[in-house]
This record gives sequence, structure tokens and C-alpha cells, in this order.
Amino acid sequence: MVAEQVRRGRGWRRRRSAVLGAIALLAGILGAAILGPRLVSPNADTSVISIATGSDFHDPALLARAWALPVAAAYRRRPYEYQSNPSFCGPASVANLLRSLGVDFSQADVLRGTAFQPWFGVLVNGLTLDELASLIRRRLDRPVRVVRDLSLPEFRAAMISGNDPAKRLIVNFHRGPLFGRGAGHFSPILGYLPDRDLVFVGDVNGDYRPFLVGSERLWRAVTTLDATSGKARGLLIIDAAVP
Repeated sequence: MVAEQVRRGRGWRRRRSAVLGAIALLAGILGAAILGPRLVSPNADTSVISIATGSDFHDPALLARAWALPVAAAYRRRPYEYQSNPSFCGPASVANLLRSLGVDFSQADVLRGTAFQPWFGVLVNGLTLDELASLIRRRLDRPVRVVRDLSLPEFRAAMISGNDPAKRLIVNFHRGPLFGRGAGHFSPILGYLPDRDLVFVGDVNGDYRPFLVGSERLWRAVTTLDATSGKARGLLIIDAAVP
């Protein structure tokens, strides 16, 4: 009797392991099918020289100045959260924005109870600029403005406003014009160094981490088309002032 129960228990554990293994394999195949072509396929920017090779990108002295800016300092009060997978740049950006305002949310918390639910841990096609705006409105009772089609002077003025503690900016850009590879991406704007015309981008990709880039170079990455929405990429400007 006992031996029979032991055999049944072992059989059930083997079946459970097989099922879990199949689910994990399916999730891996699904993630690769959805994200792989977007992340590694060649694009029109393959000849681009990556900004990561530039001296300003992670210059220690400039980064120290950038982190001392008022909005960047607000983001630094809590640990910066990096995206848990390549489709989570939007939720990770929102989580960091909320943390900069004193609301302790993780990227999983940001999505919980919303219409934007991962499938096997992956947000199929990620999020569009308008979808991210609606997600922020769901989590934060503050005005959120979607801004597209800015001229370079208008874009630079928006970056300057990113130093205002009463505002928060999230930028939607294509990684190709910056790094020569990659796809659409979200990250918060942490500040702007006007004397160097450098934007401090709080990249939520843990491989890149927050970096500095010239405003015109970032503007070119922002003035690209999002194939999912059929609209231009752009900015979200959030009123961070206490109601």
C-alpha cells in the first residue's frame, strides 16, 4: 500500500515536471518569436555609430553633474528599477516615475488590474505612447500630455523643462538612430545639461543604464514612426505638482 502510494507520488511529480517544462519551453519560444525579430533584425540604422562609443555617454564627471539635477535627484531617492524583460520598458519607466514621486510601485504593480496583461510574462508588441499615457493616468491622478511632431527647438525646450521638479517626462524613441540596432523603447528623462546640450536619459535597460546624449541625436530617435500604432513617437509630459 505504502509502496503503491510512493509510486503514484513519483509519477505525479514526473508528470508535473513535464507539464511545467513544456510551459517554460512554450514561453521561451513565444518570447523569442515575438521579441527576437524586433531586437536583433537588421534595420535602416545598421551603419549608425553608436552613442555608446562617445566620450559623453557615461562620462563619470558629467553623470555626477546630471544626477545632482533636481529631477534626477528625485529619481535617485529610491533604487532605480530596470525592465524585467525587453517588453517591459514602459512599465519600468512608469514604476520609476511613481517612485520619484514617493509611490513605491514595481513594474509588475503598474500592470496589475489593468487591460495590459503579459502573456507568459511578455507584453505582446509592448505598449504604444498613448497606451502608456493611459496607464499613467490609471496609476497617478495627475494630468498627462502626449506630445508628438516637435521641431528640434521645441524638443530642446521640452528637455529644458525636464529639470523642473513639478514635471516628469517619459520619452519614446527608436534605439536604432542612437545605437545602430534595437527597436522602440521608453525611458524617463532625468534632466538636461544646458551648457553641454546633453539630455540625461534614465534608460531602464540594465545593459545601458542612464546615459547622456545630445538633444539633436535623441530628437532624431524620437521623430520616428511606431509601426504598431502607425503614429510618430514622442513624449509624455506629466504634471508632478501636488494637487
